[in-house]
Amino acid sequence: MSKIISLSKRRGFVYPSSEIYGGFGSGYDFGPLGVEMKNNIKLAWWEEMIKKQNPPTGGMVGLDAAILMSPKVWQASGHLTAGFADELVECKSCHKRFKADEIKQKICPECGGKLTEPRKFNLMMRTFIGPVEAEAATTYLRAETCQGIYVNFENILNSMRLKIPFGVAQIGKAFRNEITPKDFIYRTREFEQMEMQWFCHPKEAIKYFDYWKKERVKWYLNLGIKKENLRIREVPAEERAHYAKQQIDIEYKFPFGWKEIEGVHNRGDFDLSNHSRFSGKDLKYFDEQTKERYFPYIIETSGGADRSFFAFLCDAYQEIKGGRTKTTKASKEIEVLLRLHKTLAPIKVAVLPLVRNKPALVKKAKEVFKLLKPHFICQYDELGSIGRRYRRQDEIATMFCLTVDFESLKQDDLTIRNRDTMKQERVKIKDLIKVLKEKLET
Repeated sequence: MSKIISLSKRRGFVYPSSEIYGGFGSGYDFGPLGVEMKNNIKLAWWEEMIKKQNPPTGGMVGLDAAILMSPKVWQASGHLTAGFADELVECKSCHKRFKADEIKQKICPECGGKLTEPRKFNLMMRTFIGPVEAEAATTYLRAETCQGIYVNFENILNSMRLKIPFGVAQIGKAFRNEITPKDFIYRTREFEQMEMQWFCHPKEAIKYFDYWKKERVKWYLNLGIKKENLRIREVPAEERAHYAKQQIDIEYKFPFGWKEIEGVHNRGDFDLSNHSRFSGKDLKYFDEQTKERYFPYIIETSGGADRSFFAFLCDAYQEIKGGRTKTTKASKEIEVLLRLHKTLAPIKVAVLPLVRNKPALVKKAKEVFKLLKPHFICQYDELGSIGRRYRRQDEIATMFCLTVDFESLKQDDLTIRNRDTMKQERVKIKDLIKVLKEKLET
């Protein structure tokens, strides 16, 4: 894992937050390549949910709810009770704190000191609204995005003239005051969720739970996750979230073990019935055909953009001893190849003049770069040998390297090199945009 973390910083995927001040509480910043890749993940998810999804019946709409909401929302959801708390133990000697369920022996893993008895620790992050830090001004940074969907259920239903079943998709930041954030960007206190809530008749909940379970696994596989690195874990009743009637975790085989990257939950009517009771607002759905009035059941798919990012990065990372070109010099080195799916690759195209000391080649290459920039996320690179530049682009998952050589000056064409096969073909510059779009879209 250390090599992936090193690559992430060195190549501009992920930086430690506030690094010049020594870092800050498991915070991370997504760098220039990281933000492109993460945006590609979110866009792929959004398009899958809003544009491509075709459940047996029903439609899908989007929402972007506020991070700060009435504290009553979190009372109704159960987040201010023991249901949303971890058990914490503290070392009596070094005073470091740990999650009780992660401590195998009753001694401090850091210094060997004695630990306190476990106590409940609520994960909500508290803040205040207005100029006075008083109890009446207390609110919370949201711990999950889904509550914003539930409290807007009636608004969405009426304004969009929807009928059950239908889904609401949302991407947004959430915050949890984790006791022991760890494993790079896997467990942090600030993270981004990609959640979908599917509202359906209670009798159809099991059918849709099975449907969404299969669809979510398929999404990861279609974007390049290897089948052997993905599994479904049926979560037993004693481990489930307080709202879940059914729950499966989609787990990825990280370097530190099998860990959840997405959960699919049958939340029953827990959320709408609770919000109805706490708010005094009737959130039951009235079916005009059957004249039935009921609280819809909710099937939730809850994935993390950051965790998905980490999984895609781990799965794509490859080391090739001696490189792929097998030259004498390369045989002593290890080449890194980041084989990301083309949908997720942060840079689609790199433009490379064969050498940088020939003004005509540099001029031509810059003209090509200017031509492509409005259409693709691309890079221009003229530093180092052409082989080194190919390897540099392979390391950041660039799909295609375009080399402008001396033949380009005569024929007005260039070579396109494929990242995965290393095969090259010559293409006329006038056809370049069309050819690249076809390669990236098929």
